[in-house]
Amino acid sequence: MRAYIVLSLLIGARTEELRALLWSHEKAGDRWQDTDLGSADGKERPSRHSFVSVLSDSGVPIEDISRLVGHSNTVVTETVYRHQIRPVIMEGAAAMDRIFGS
Repeated sequence: MRAYIVLSLLIGARTEELRALLWSHEKAGDRWQDTDLGSADGKERPSRHSFVSVLSDSGVPIEDISRLVGHSNTVVTETVYRHQIRPVIMEGAAAMDRIFGS
């Protein structure tokens, strides 16, 4: 499971793209576990969202990120996949400082 998560975060692949990859039972030996990689509600895990968000938060231009995930323009990348985590946390912390004082 760790390799699945790491791979999806590093390359921004969709979970349904990674599910097609096969692991050799012989190479995994006793460690092999045949698990359902989908979530309980049947929706895909957010690896592509994480990939886009982490790159964006690290200063990679949105145009470059959009090309990496295969989008023809930045609209979908910005509106669907990019979640700005750091600004939200910083805004929340600043609001708490205003409310409770520093």
